[in-house]
Amino acid sequence: MMMKPKRSWRPRVWLFLVLLMGIGVYYFYTEVRPVVIFGLRDDYAHAIPYQQIPVGLQSLKAEECGRCHEEIYQEWKSSIHAQAFHDPFFQAYWKKDKNIWVCLNCHTPLENQQPTLVQDIPRGRVEKAFEIPNYRFDPEYQKEGVTCAACHVRDGKILGPYDDSVAPHPTQFDPSFRTTQVCYRCHSVVSGPTQFYAGGPCGTFNEYEGTFYQKEKGLICQNCHMPEVQRPAAKDSPIRFGRRHLWRGGHDPDMVKRAVAVQVQADPPAPQPGEDVTLTLTLINAGAGHKIPTGDPDRHFTVEFLVRDAQGTVVHQQVNTMGRWILWQPVIVEIYDNRLLPLASRDYTFDYEVPQVEKGWSIQARIRYHILTDAQHRMLKDDYSLTGDDPYVFTVYERDFPLGPTLSVALDDQAIDPRVGCARPSEIGSTDETTGMFSLHSSKG
Repeated sequence: MMMKPKRSWRPRVWLFLVLLMGIGVYYFYTEVRPVVIFGLRDDYAHAIPYQQIPVGLQSLKAEECGRCHEEIYQEWKSSIHAQAFHDPFFQAYWKKDKNIWVCLNCHTPLENQQPTLVQDIPRGRVEKAFEIPNYRFDPEYQKEGVTCAACHVRDGKILGPYDDSVAPHPTQFDPSFRTTQVCYRCHSVVSGPTQFYAGGPCGTFNEYEGTFYQKEKGLICQNCHMPEVQRPAAKDSPIRFGRRHLWRGGHDPDMVKRAVAVQVQADPPAPQPGEDVTLTLTLINAGAGHKIPTGDPDRHFTVEFLVRDAQGTVVHQQVNTMGRWILWQPVIVEIYDNRLLPLASRDYTFDYEVPQVEKGWSIQARIRYHILTDAQHRMLKDDYSLTGDDPYVFTVYERDFPLGPTLSVALDDQAIDPRVGCARPSEIGSTDETTGMFSLHSSKG
């Protein structure tokens, strides 16, 4: 009698393991890993509640405010706050995130500006949120992004930093306008599950240096991003101290230049043909009260040295990067962060041999600020309809140094561009030769 062959149990075990792994992956991506690169916090997990038009006004539109607050309105129109919704980079990234509703809570923060109302967020999963149509949605108002009422209108009153306002509409003093708290909601985004950042993805608020800038100097975010000005707050009102509504930041090259100071030294200072020379560029975070670069994790600096021959052709280059290195899949892990803390500095060195015969060669020292990488820019244009040609790379420092004995003359003639850094490094502090850290001279004594 012929015996039937025994069936192997191994294929069934492997099938079970594959099925179990598939279930685990599905559960991880649907119940554990957030679909956006940040977690939720109560204050920005929902839009700012619907606001009624205060008595005495015709609408909540910024243009209505501009009828009396003319200068403030014009400043707001030029700001990135006004462009927060229709900014091409936001629109492309938002499309990449499948136009998820939660992004609107900072980019168009009022319920008045949003097409749906979020009723519930089961288990904190933004993609599972229960939404209903917002019958009071104003699509034209949405285009105003972070509009006046987003900060200044609550419960039928105009909030502001003055406790003695006289206006044709109800007003109320709000002390948060005199502190950093007014910036907190949208500039202090937290991490979510399986997101292991050293700091939140857009955590500028939490980076603010609290010893020198805040306690000793008494500075807050507004000192740089909303500079103080004396003028009437509205037409026919008295002149008083106020602030410009500009919010210049990471999209503004001049603002980035103001944050850095640069000094270049050489050893030897007057190299001869055939001699090795070392160029040292010291980059100082001399003007920002937070890390540089800050904000979106994609932002970074490159510190570049380019050797050019007499015809201007680049024959050699060295590029160093300052920013954050983040692993995005399957979990978010911040691998490395070499951004500069407030008042800190870093030396970048470059070695090269002076040509024996050729003349007219030079070394160009250059610092560039990148909102995103070239590869990311191509991806956004090719896959997510990035429109326009908005610049995403800015040169914040550039200087040519002759590669020869006249190098010392160029070094002695260094003058910091008034838009680059607050002052010469020697005027604001000194660099420790051992640690390489820049220390600001104390204002006391």
